[in-house]
Amino acid sequence: MAKKKASKKKARKQLSVDDKKTLTLIASTAERVRNSIDKRILPELKFPIRSLSNVKYEKKIGYFELGKGRKARALSVNTVRNFAQTLRLMAQSKEMVENDDFATKREAYYVSKNWGECKFKEQPESDSVMDDIEALASLEGLSREHLRYYPEEHGGAVAGQLVIIDRDKETGEELRIDCTRMGSGAYTIPNSVEHLKFETKAKFILAIETGGMFARLNEHKYWRTGNCILISMGGVPSRAQRRFIRRLSDDKKLPVYCFVDCDPYGIANIYRTLKVGSGNAAHINRFFCVPKAQYLGVTPQDIKDFQLEDATHPLQAVDVKRANDALKNDPFFKAHAPWQKALRTLLKGGVRAEQQALAKWGLNYVMEEYLPAKLKNKKSFLP
Repeated sequence: MAKKKASKKKARKQLSVDDKKTLTLIASTAERVRNSIDKRILPELKFPIRSLSNVKYEKKIGYFELGKGRKARALSVNTVRNFAQTLRLMAQSKEMVENDDFATKREAYYVSKNWGECKFKEQPESDSVMDDIEALASLEGLSREHLRYYPEEHGGAVAGQLVIIDRDKETGEELRIDCTRMGSGAYTIPNSVEHLKFETKAKFILAIETGGMFARLNEHKYWRTGNCILISMGGVPSRAQRRFIRRLSDDKKLPVYCFVDCDPYGIANIYRTLKVGSGNAAHINRFFCVPKAQYLGVTPQDIKDFQLEDATHPLQAVDVKRANDALKNDPFFKAHAPWQKALRTLLKGGVRAEQQALAKWGLNYVMEEYLPAKLKNKKSFLP
């Protein structure tokens, strides 16, 4: 029978302000539960409701804000297991903060296998409880990363006119990473970016949907020609990517231009998530979205302006549904007339265009003609 090994605790430095806030949140939550039990009152925990129905969007704020909707989880015969799981995950978070450690979402699921009857049966169960805890923490300005639960998703690649200042976790020594000197590769964004600092003279950040387009621009050092920073999202941007772009943009006052495929997925999922967040993650949008981001392209108008009609593909049923849902139900698109016009133009045309469609005019047309032409007319960028 395998025995649980005693974990070797790290000698750690002084707790950060956010670490102290995290520990205070956990302690105060536990204290409320204990006080209720001492008074022979069934304890309960209240969490923000995470859905598009509980968000609001205002242009001046710039992202989906969490509404006032709350759900209560009271201790009862039917909820005792879930209640215990919530408290155990919070206790695990406390231990990780104190020991300067972390757990991936997958590891958190397996840690519970030592919890007896309150262990998680499947990971979606642990993910849901973790999301509730994060929603609770968000009311205090904290995210899942502050709780030391990290996602396992990729961080995304960075290249260009940027020096990233990291630190050696063991010695505290400052590490300077020059993103212009990454050889044939690129810097990979870590899953926690709060400690990073930046130095740059770049004029803007170009957030790119596809790895292939990022590779082409990086290979030909477009970041030097355009005096910019290139970031590969590889689809819907991960939490780490969004937080990295947000921190870099805010710290260095850099505009962010998004370069994705001209289809409902690129527009309503990738771009929308980067700019304003999502309904299910409304509790963290203020940290993990980039309200100042603008849509450079590819736009429905670009299909006509750059004569890409014969390099398009028909919209599929799922594309049509996604575009109609955005027009009818999404607060962001409903608030911006230019986006309503663009989506209707896309639906009327019945086609979509990929970034790579620009290769119709030559492999490097995107660098030599398309991007320079677009950047000369920033007022045409969609909001």
